[in-house]
Amino acid sequence: MPRPTSRVVGIDHISVRVSDYERSKKFYAGLFAFLGFELSEDYGSTIGWTNGKTRFWIAAAEGRKTHRIGDVGLHHYAFELRNRKDVDALQAYLEGQGVRIVDPAGEYYEDYYAVFFLDPDGLKLEGMKYGELTAKRHRKPASSRKKKA
Repeated sequence: MPRPTSRVVGIDHISVRVSDYERSKKFYAGLFAFLGFELSEDYGSTIGWTNGKTRFWIAAAEGRKTHRIGDVGLHHYAFELRNRKDVDALQAYLEGQGVRIVDPAGEYYEDYYAVFFLDPDGLKLEGMKYGELTAKRHRKPASSRKKKA
């Protein structure tokens, strides 16, 4: 098999169309402030936030103004968080904002901890942490590292 000539090195951005631009702008501005994103650009009818590695954009929908989970298209977007405590903190933030949580913070697969919630249009979003418990099990205790030194 020939070597690929191009390689993806990351996800640069995602752009989501929304039914009520001002309502979604308020929702995402709060969510992204909580998640440590900063405003990237605001063009009046399109706005984006970044964490320095990826960008998330919204703009008003031009066609159909409804989204239903299970339709053709994006199923959900997952934000990888630093640890399980951050997943729990995100859930607490969402609850305080009255955001609809569809699957509360919990273990969904082995060592996969997540909370699933909906944006104002019903787009499913996720805050998750994978592998934290496995990483902790593989770390050597500080006392055993000192003995070898």
